[in-house]
Amino acid sequence: MTSGNRNTPGLLTLAEIKEFASFSASAQRYIRRSLDVAFDRIDAVALWSRDAAEAGSILAQQKIYRRLPGIREKLPKSSSIEAAEDFFASLVTISAFDLAQGRMDSFAAYRFLYERLIAAEARPWLPATFCAAASMPHLPPEARKKLLQSISEAAATAPGWSKREPSFFPEWVEKVEASNSAH
Repeated sequence: MTSGNRNTPGLLTLAEIKEFASFSASAQRYIRRSLDVAFDRIDAVALWSRDAAEAGSILAQQKIYRRLPGIREKLPKSSSIEAAEDFFASLVTISAFDLAQGRMDSFAAYRFLYERLIAAEARPWLPATFCAAASMPHLPPEARKKLLQSISEAAATAPGWSKREPSFFPEWVEKVEASNSAH
C-alpha cells in the first residue's frame, strides 16, 4: 500500500504530461510561451517570436502579465461574490487577452495554463472566467462558439476541485537531429 502512495506524485505528473500532449501544437506552444513570459524564465521575444507581429504579441503579453502577482494576491479565500470581484474582473481581462491570441482552443488548455499561472486554488474560478472571456465580443462568433462548446458539463458544474499544485511546467525543448543522437 505504501509503494502506491510513493508513486502517486509521479503518476499525477505523468497524467499532466499526457494531458499537455493531448493539446493542439499551437496550444502547447502558447502554453510554454506564456509560462516563459509569466515566470520570466527566458527572453520570450528572442525565443518565441517568428516575425514582428508575434514579437508585438509577446510584448503585449508581457505587459498584461505584469498583473499576475496582484491577481494571485487577490485570490479569494471563500466563494463570496464580494471577495471575488477584483480577482474575477482582473482574471477575465487577462484570460480575454490569451483567448484572443487564437492559440488556445479549449477549456482544458486554458485550465492547464491558468492553474499554473495563478495556483491550484484558482481552479473553482476558472470555468466562470473562461466562459466570461470566451463570450466577449472581441472574439469572432465562430471562436466564441468553439471555445464555449469545449467546456464540459462536468467542468462547469464540478462539486469540488483538487488543491494539489501542478507539478509539470512545460518548457521549450531544442530539436535534436537524429544523426547527432546516435553519437
